[in-house]
Amino acid sequence: MKEVRIGLVGAGRMGSFHGRTVARKIYGAKLNAIADPVSGAAERLAKELGVSKAYTDPKEMFQDPDIDAVVIAAPARSHADLVVAAANAGKAVFCEKPMAITLEEADRAILAAEEANVPLQVGFNRRFASDFRAAYNDIVEGKIGTPQLLRSLTRDPGLGDPTPIPEWTIFLETLIHDFDALLYLNPGAEPIEVYAVADALVRPDFKDKGLLDTAVVNIRFDNGAIATAEANFQAVYGYDVRGEVFGSAGCVQQTNMIRYTAEGISSDTYRRDTELLHDAYVSELTSFVECVRNESTPYVTGKDARRALSIALACIESVKTNAPVKIKESVQLI
Repeated sequence: MKEVRIGLVGAGRMGSFHGRTVARKIYGAKLNAIADPVSGAAERLAKELGVSKAYTDPKEMFQDPDIDAVVIAAPARSHADLVVAAANAGKAVFCEKPMAITLEEADRAILAAEEANVPLQVGFNRRFASDFRAAYNDIVEGKIGTPQLLRSLTRDPGLGDPTPIPEWTIFLETLIHDFDALLYLNPGAEPIEVYAVADALVRPDFKDKGLLDTAVVNIRFDNGAIATAEANFQAVYGYDVRGEVFGSAGCVQQTNMIRYTAEGISSDTYRRDTELLHDAYVSELTSFVECVRNESTPYVTGKDARRALSIALACIESVKTNAPVKIKESVQLI
């Protein structure tokens, strides 16, 4: 197949990063158009990257015959509708997480891609990080035995102004990465119950406005494993992502390198997700382009995204009720 012609939705921080990646780093891909409803945003990024087409309406871009696939990096609450519209236009879809914020939305997006027979990949980049992939391979090969205890955490480097943060973001947009990582690192197991606690510890003055900036989640799986996921919106030392799987025959960890020397203990830290996980971001888009070129199944599918979402939604219910919550419809699709 000739090069994959890509349209980008979203010219903000993440969209710009994905656009630069497609335009400059991925063999077999060409960034052909950019869409963003903010006046001038698509045009500015298009000029930087030498792209000739800029739109304010993504759905108009989806009708462009010179577009084979789209990369969606718009605000999370718009993702499902954009996936459906792109699939209905016959475009392959890469969508940043979360793919949807309700199970009904998720089912609609998955069904649209299936009916259009186009690939749908979701941006859970940790599956493409070398340490997470190596841990997964060890687990599948039985090197640590049966997973018993799992842990995943995300700590963002700075909260900034909390005003625009939508309610339940910590579960739907932050911990959603950890939920997918835990599912990935406990292959073949289904989550059955969660208990979540959350609070506004970084900015308690915004709690009455719906902000939750700190959370811990316990998850029980049907293979007996117990997992913990935690998040905080302000790690003053930098962006922090870690994981661990302890099994009956050993343990694997995914973390930043820590140095132990005569001068003491030290570790490099990064201030952005696109720095810490740079190679994983590039790899996931490279994998997507190869899926489109080879007409193969994405490494991370819409159904994977739905499973992580089912955990996030159960967490929200758990916080509301202050009680453990059974995970509903973890694998059932329409």
